[in-house]
Amino acid sequence: MTTASEPGGWAPASAPGQDDRARRPDPADGPPEDPSRQSVGELFADVTRDMSTLLRQEVALAKAEATASARRAGKGAGMFAGAGVAGHMVLLFLSIALWWSVGTQIGHGWSALVVAGVWAVVAVVLALAGRAETQKIKGMPETVDSVKKIPHALQGHEEKNS
Repeated sequence: MTTASEPGGWAPASAPGQDDRARRPDPADGPPEDPSRQSVGELFADVTRDMSTLLRQEVALAKAEATASARRAGKGAGMFAGAGVAGHMVLLFLSIALWWSVGTQIGHGWSALVVAGVWAVVAVVLALAGRAETQKIKGMPETVDSVKKIPHALQGHEEKNS
């Protein structure tokens, strides 16, 4: 294959199996061509490459936001589970307290009620913390905002995105 440096050469040499037309511009080649002098095929290739990059970046942003939201939702769900266990303990100790109270008529049952009261406080605290954590979940606001900007960018009206 002839190269541009050889007499009569028409294109730079490429690796075997690589199409010269698909070669990306090298910054060392100098500034890119004026868009008004590019062929329709080159312009279409640039637009296609830019759209592909944009879509890949949007998918990456969506993944990152979904991961953050899922983590927060998992934390809230864990607190709700803790509240469920604490609630179960309330029922258990209230049942034991009732049993102990009825069984002895005085004294020993009150200690079980105190323990049940402590578990009730734990259940309330965990339930409120879980509720507060799940209310902090905002979904994927950056992705939504970015996707809303795509139609303006495709039309060449980026100034409408501010």
